[in-house]
Formats: sequence, C-alpha cells, structure tokens
Amino acid sequence: MTKPDAAIVIPHYNDQERLNRCMAALLPQIDDGIDAIVVDNASDTPPEVMPPFRLVVEKKKGAAHARNRGVEETTADRFFFIDSDCLPDDDWVEVARRVAGRADLVGGHVYVFDETPPPRSGAEAFETVFAFDFKSYIEKQGFSGSGNLVTHRGVFDKIGGFRAGVSEDYDWSHRATAAGYTLVYESALRVGHPSRRDWAALRRKWHRVTQEAFGLNGTGLAARARWFGRALMMPVSVVIHAPRIVRADSLAPDERKAALATLARQRLVRMRWMVLQALGFKI
Repeated sequence: MTKPDAAIVIPHYNDQERLNRCMAALLPQIDDGIDAIVVDNASDTPPEVMPPFRLVVEKKKGAAHARNRGVEETTADRFFFIDSDCLPDDDWVEVARRVAGRADLVGGHVYVFDETPPPRSGAEAFETVFAFDFKSYIEKQGFSGSGNLVTHRGVFDKIGGFRAGVSEDYDWSHRATAAGYTLVYESALRVGHPSRRDWAALRRKWHRVTQEAFGLNGTGLAARARWFGRALMMPVSVVIHAPRIVRADSLAPDERKAALATLARQRLVRMRWMVLQALGFKI
C-alpha cells in the first residue's frame, strides 16, 4: 500500500448521527492518497464507520488524546483535522491540499448553522453571533481551533501533541508558533458547525472552556489575582459585546432579545465560576 499524502483525523464521542453526516460529506472527496481515520474516544457504543474510513479507539478521555492517537496511527505527513460534528464543504479536501503549503498551521473558516427550525433559541442566537470566529482567533489571538486545521508531522515531532486539561487548541498553536512555525487563516477552507440548541448545551461548552482556560492561567497567587480581575470584567463585557447582537442582520428582533439575555446570563455565570476558581474551589 502506498504511503498516503494526507490523513483526515476525526475525533468522535457518542455522536453517531453527526459523524454519519460528516463522513457522508467527506466520502466523495476521498481518494487513494487520503488516510481517513475516525478516532473514537471510548463511546458508550462503538460507532459504525463506512469504508474507506477506519476506526481507531482511544480510551484516554479528551479530544486532545484522540487527535494525538490519529497522528500516531498514520504514516501520512500531512494532517487534516475536523471534528465529527462539523460539516465540511464539498471541496474541503481539495482546498486543504492546495493551501497546505501556505504555512505550517492553516486554520479555516467555521460558520454556524442551526439544526432546529426557526425561531432561534437564545443559545442558537448567541452562537450565531459569537461562535467560531477563526479569523480573529488566528490573526488577533495567535491560535487556530482544531476543528478545521491543516498541519504536518514536523510540528508534532518538534513540540509534541495536544495537551488535555487545558485550552488545547490555544496551547498547541502557541507552542508551535513559539517554536518558529507559521500560522495563517484561509477563508476558502470551510466547515459548518451546529449551534448549541439550548442553555444547557451552551453552559456545558463554557464550563469546559472556563476549566481549560484556568488550566493555562496558572495557580500561583499572582495568577489567581489576575484571574479574579478577569472575572470582575465579565459584566463589563456584556456592555461591550451587546452591540454585536444589536447589529446582527441575521437575527430577527425576538432572537436579538433572546441573544442579549443569553449573553448576560453566560457572562454572569462565567464570572461566578472564575471567582470560585480564583479562590481555590473547583467548578
């Protein structure tokens, strides 16, 4: 068997329906040069995969471990990362191949779509405005999410894999750029991601994000004081970010109201979590 020129790595956990959608969108794009790997993170029921996708099981919990396992399981030198709940455009593999040489890390565009009929819930409306701004992540904050990322083996050989328990995308990207690797944004590399349907799903997301961000913050006295100060800025951020909702043409008037209420709720809940973390409590 000839060595593949690239591997698609798809971490998965307990989401067969969305995995099926992702695989179906990728299937017409896969040729003999692609090693297509689904890395299951010890789901309650092992997922079914369609050829030419192959299934690997990673028992250590966390998408970081799943992505690292995918890298270990292939001989390919290029990696096209996508999450199992994402929906790639029909030219995603073609574009990934074309832009892979632009930089060591190439992050693409992620747009949000709803899986429920209108009107949007507060969580869906909130995500429509605020979720997955990869261009800003890359060009202003210096990291790319790994749900739509092209990179190569040399980066892993130099800096190691993703680290679980922290903001893994932020951490890995910054370790890569600190080592001299380049990172760019590519608007033509596109995937869709479903919006969180309700407050419970949105809360779970931000609880995880807050835990991971605190993992990077540090636990020393100065670090905790800095985190406490960031927590107190959460209510201020409601005022700062509310105009983005007001100006969002994609939202109906009632959806704007729901998004504003969700913004306030999300920031106040995060403030409480962050204060507890700063004081040494687990959330």
